[in-house]
Amino acid sequence: MTPSRPLFADMFENLADRAARLRERIGRVTGWRRGLLGAVLGLCATLALPPVYAVPLIVPAFTGLVWLVDTLPPSTRPGRAAFMTGWWFGFGHFFFGFYWLANALLIDAAQFGWLVPIALFGLAGGLALFPAAAMALYHRTGLRGVAGALVIAVCWTAAEWLRGHVLTGFPWNLIGTTWAGAGTAGVMQSASVIGLYGLTTLTVLVAALPAALAERAGPAPFGRWTGVIAASVLVASGWGAGVARLTQSTGATVPDIRLRLVQPNVPQSLKWDPAARVANFRKGLELTRSPGFETRTHIIWSETGVPFVLNDFNRDAPEIRAALAGVTPPHGLFVTGALRAERGADDRVELWNSLFVLDPAGRIVASYDKHHLVPFGEYVPLHALLAFAKITPGAIDFSSGPGPQTLDVPGLPPFSPLICYEAIFPTEVVDPAHRPAWLLNVSNDAWFGLSAGPHQHFASARFRAVEEGLPIVRATNDGISAVVDGYGRVIARLDLGLTGILDAPLPAALAPTIYARYGDLVVLVLNLVLLAAGFGLRRGAGRNEERGSD
Repeated sequence: MTPSRPLFADMFENLADRAARLRERIGRVTGWRRGLLGAVLGLCATLALPPVYAVPLIVPAFTGLVWLVDTLPPSTRPGRAAFMTGWWFGFGHFFFGFYWLANALLIDAAQFGWLVPIALFGLAGGLALFPAAAMALYHRTGLRGVAGALVIAVCWTAAEWLRGHVLTGFPWNLIGTTWAGAGTAGVMQSASVIGLYGLTTLTVLVAALPAALAERAGPAPFGRWTGVIAASVLVASGWGAGVARLTQSTGATVPDIRLRLVQPNVPQSLKWDPAARVANFRKGLELTRSPGFETRTHIIWSETGVPFVLNDFNRDAPEIRAALAGVTPPHGLFVTGALRAERGADDRVELWNSLFVLDPAGRIVASYDKHHLVPFGEYVPLHALLAFAKITPGAIDFSSGPGPQTLDVPGLPPFSPLICYEAIFPTEVVDPAHRPAWLLNVSNDAWFGLSAGPHQHFASARFRAVEEGLPIVRATNDGISAVVDGYGRVIARLDLGLTGILDAPLPAALAPTIYARYGDLVVLVLNLVLLAAGFGLRRGAGRNEERGSD
């Protein structure tokens, strides 16, 4: 009688052989079909991210990418072919991940509609250069199997870090955000130690390790299954450590702070319409006064929730602030996004996308100017050479504020304001010299309609909460408005496309996390360790071969 153990061993060996045959079939794909396959794998990686969260697809996406690079046809120039393989993967990943940017250009289709194909194909093609460089570098190392998976995770993270910093940076849809979905809050907690960049490293590692199944042999003691087992252990360990961290939560909130977030859901096509702005403003006032208003201590409106210049540059500003005073709790504050304007020394008008804090008398007690502006959205780079207007209304480019800062106002714990996509930048959401007690993200995602964009934006904001150990309050025009605790858990939420108010407490801050203390230094150490391990495995394999030849 054949014992059961060899039977299972044969089954596992057969599965590994099937993986090897699949890699061989991928190796026979040539020409345009190879590029198309790369783009499809990139799409699979996108589907693992918000809002779909098809997390299992991350494995075939990166395992397939590894096999595409490992089986380049001998007739090609390998370095160039690896670069183009990564480029096609990146193109599919970014094109389908950022399709929703077209919605912003179609708000004023007559003026900007012609830019849709240029923006979508140009952005995807440009951003694809980062994974292209990562795959070319991976191919150059010559590593395969488990060692190759370690190195590809490092190469990918290096490329993603550069994407988040070069030319003002755009770290949107980092692969690690795949763990922001329901049921994966445990793994998400890893960001408190290694940040979203570090979690991206481990996610790519987990997704690439199964590629080692197709190798003829693997490291002892598990041979070809070492990669799959290591990936499973990594996920289980991350999830278990995260669950243990979540058990420490007390659910504490800040005493005597009762927030009301207002989500007016004004269509972007009407937001700046001169004939509709007053009505939009009044709609916000009416929503603020909704039942339960008398129990609230602080009111928060979204980015440009007040669709006017709010400082005294606007002669109507005192009247507008008086109207806001009428909906400010007697012993609380009113916080809103609005425009700020000043006349410079050369008599030119300067404009800022700002946040204001008003007291019950309508006085401005604090303000903040957005510092991380959206290229082409809020200003046109090289405006003297590029003869077209920014996408947001008005002929004046926005000016940039000085950087992250903590607003300390009476009646509220000190907070760090983040306007729009400032919330997507790891390590750039707090003033390191003055740690706040919470983050406030005001945004207007109505530009992107009922698409994936607002869901992706919200997921990124939640990661800032985990990284810093700070709650984040998010007030948006059309959703997703939410209150999130320092563990990234959603305490209260008003979904995309809804009109209404969101009443919630303010969660208490946690102690500074490891990532809050050391930032991307932790990511650097993690990646150096993995890189050393990858090359260490190659040296170990070389020594084993030498012994075998003896």
